Amino acid sequence: MKRLALVAAALALAGCSTLNPRPPVDIAEPTAALPQPVAAPVISNGAIFQAGQYRPLFEDHRARLVGDTITVQIVEKVSASQKSTSTIDKSGKLSAGITALPGIAPNSFGRAAAAGSSSNSFEGKGSTENSNDFSGTITATVTGVLANGHLLIAGEKQIGVNHNVDVLRFSGQVDPRAIQPGNTVPSAQIANVRIEHRGRGAQAEAQGIGWLARFFLNVLPI
Repeated sequence: MKRLALVAAALALAGCSTLNPRPPVDIAEPTAALPQPVAAPVISNGAIFQAGQYRPLFEDHRARLVGDTITVQIVEKVSASQKSTSTIDKSGKLSAGITALPGIAPNSFGRAAAAGSSSNSFEGKGSTENSNDFSGTITATVTGVLANGHLLIAGEKQIGVNHNVDVLRFSGQVDPRAIQPGNTVPSAQIANVRIEHRGRGAQAEAQGIGWLARFFLNVLPI
């Protein structure tokens, strides 16, 4: 009986952990998904200067080669607004009457009159406003060097606390001339920026709509 009770308790604990699992933090290996740099031709000339491993001596360290790191200061602030107003007003009036005809007494047309009027008006207003503010810092890795010297960078940061995981991903193309002292570059000077900030866990699930609610939202006509 004691063994059965222990087995039942273990199954109950396993069921509880299954119903409320912890979202995992993806641990990347040191060399995972990093392109290998092109090997420079080995020249056994005993020279100090090697083109494939060139590092300026009298210059602050900055990213140059595949595998180097660079700090990105994410400062994205985008706002847009649009307003439109339309007004149309049109009116018309028409009146007609008969006073006399040959061979007919004039008083026979005392009530022979016609009148009409029309009016048409339209008024429309519309406005659109969008604002986006994002700031942060992430250290990315150089994943490629283009023919013109521009650097392709990509970085990812994951922070797991209790049952929540915060994921930040960044990628873009950096002009080496935009790199500031300290090996930093603002995101506003990076081309083809891709920023993704998402969460996994209880908080992210609470902000989503369940599958049954989504079904009814798609089926209901209103």
